[in-house]
Amino acid sequence: MTVNDKTPVTIITGFLGAGKTTLVNHILTAKHGKRIAIIENEFGEVGVDDGLVVETKEEIFEMNNGCICCTVRQDLIRILNKLMRRKDAFDHIIIETTGLADPAPVAQTFFVDEDLKEDLYLDAILTVVDAAHLSAHLDEIKPEGVENESVEQIAFADKILLNKIDLLKSDDDKASLVKKIRSINARAAIIESQHSAVDIDSILGIKAFSLDATLEQDAEFLDTDAEHQHDESVTSVGIEVADAAMDITKLEAWLRKLLSTRGEDIFRSKGILNVSGTDERYVFQGVHMMMEMSSSAEGKFEGWGKDQKRVSRVIFIGRNLDRSDLESGFKACIA
Repeated sequence: MTVNDKTPVTIITGFLGAGKTTLVNHILTAKHGKRIAIIENEFGEVGVDDGLVVETKEEIFEMNNGCICCTVRQDLIRILNKLMRRKDAFDHIIIETTGLADPAPVAQTFFVDEDLKEDLYLDAILTVVDAAHLSAHLDEIKPEGVENESVEQIAFADKILLNKIDLLKSDDDKASLVKKIRSINARAAIIESQHSAVDIDSILGIKAFSLDATLEQDAEFLDTDAEHQHDESVTSVGIEVADAAMDITKLEAWLRKLLSTRGEDIFRSKGILNVSGTDERYVFQGVHMMMEMSSSAEGKFEGWGKDQKRVSRVIFIGRNLDRSDLESGFKACIA
């Protein structure tokens, strides 16, 4: 079977808050005529991304409770094998990893599993980077033996989406950032973007992954016994409120205070909210100290369905998080 007879797979990776889910939404709503299956991996016990992805006819699978590059990789293989039993139903598979994933073990899956090798080929590893926060993430000093995920994600990229380019203050800042990226990966094409908006033809069906080039960079790429060690100080706290609505004024004030004081350690925050006094669904997205609140009234996503259970779900991912403090603070904002 030639590559043209196989189904292409794109791995979308990038650190927390870089814009991966926004890119997935852009792909799902663009007019490209492709039938796409999405596999999402979240870091944490409460899934939020399934509610942030736009509703389409495409198939979406979500994997929680672990990083796709290690503890739930068998789940990935199981889902892919399930998809292969219906491979005529779609043209492309997209895997969106958690922001804490090393993409190498995910990519390795398509070369060491004999069944998957028969039906799938790795089209590209696409790394989305947050122009505003990338330097800080690259410069972070990790404990001994722990990988810097941002470095690994750039190193294995076939294409790099330099996102949120509008948040850079000058051309000099951009040049400095590109120089840092190039010191890690000299071969990957860099595409600049705002809100992850890119030409779909530049990222899907591009046949950019090269096993030879990857082995040249990492001779142990196909070693299935290699371990990916996470920074154990980085955890997630997920909170659900199913029996009450939130006071949006209290909640915004609490979130802004929390992120202004703890934002350096809170890498990513996001949530879907049931707000008192309205049928609109609210969504908040935070990256370090930056936060955005939006509602379904703006037309970017759907409101609550007529018979849909209204549950507020939030997740915080960061360093040395205090679960009881976050839970009590969030629940104090119940209307």
